[in-house]
Amino acid sequence: MISDNLLTQFETEKSLAIAVSGGVDSLTLGVFTHRFFQGFVNIFHAVSPAVPPQATKRLKALAKEENWNLKIIDANEFSDRRYLNNPTNRCFYCKSNLYARISSLTNQQIFSGTNLDDLKEFRPGLHAAKGYRVRHPFVEAKMGKENVRQLARQLGLGEIAELPSSPCLASRVETGIHIQGKLLGLINETELLVGGLIKPKNVRCRVRANGVFIELDNIAMNSLNNIKREEISRKAMDIFSRAGFNYTVKFDYYKVGSAFLHQSL
Repeated sequence: MISDNLLTQFETEKSLAIAVSGGVDSLTLGVFTHRFFQGFVNIFHAVSPAVPPQATKRLKALAKEENWNLKIIDANEFSDRRYLNNPTNRCFYCKSNLYARISSLTNQQIFSGTNLDDLKEFRPGLHAAKGYRVRHPFVEAKMGKENVRQLARQLGLGEIAELPSSPCLASRVETGIHIQGKLLGLINETELLVGGLIKPKNVRCRVRANGVFIELDNIAMNSLNNIKREEISRKAMDIFSRAGFNYTVKFDYYKVGSAFLHQSL
């Protein structure tokens, strides 16, 4: 069983603080630790314009079902100009604010839902985690994304186990473009619109210097007809224009991290 190896990662801990964003990794970790260490686990969830409301709603429903000791917090990253400037290492400032806030509220060991596959990507937030001695039990147990999904299924988390990866909404904004809460809300609204119209496996609404790009997985992109393309473009442009943003809308194939630019700012 996957869970046997994971359990050994907590042998030296008496109480746990789990940072849960609302995605499959952190939700699975939250359920697992609470069920095995009930009474010794606090779940921390940060809300901000960068966190999709549907993720918070999902988490709150699960917290009620599992009877979590849930603490909703503001990590205050939107008060950090370094984060808002959206540099290459934006995630470092986001996670630094998050872990600093949790550390101010508890002396418990902090754990994250980072998995082994995450280490293959550029993750400045992991450097912030190191500064606050945050542990990553999935990494320590050598569990990748599919292992986490298997564990979620073992725990009976059917729909959650199949959630597509979805990093924070700020990841949709091209490096160097100022992060605005209002803009992130429009991005989320557009992704929900596209999801409702064509049910893609993956959708990203990217804001770049040369416009808004709707990225779709290969199957969805290849099956998108002109009528749907025009409908999505028109409705997406309307979402942004109503808020005062004059963007053209284009389509592209989904690529992980395509809004991130490797450059010094």
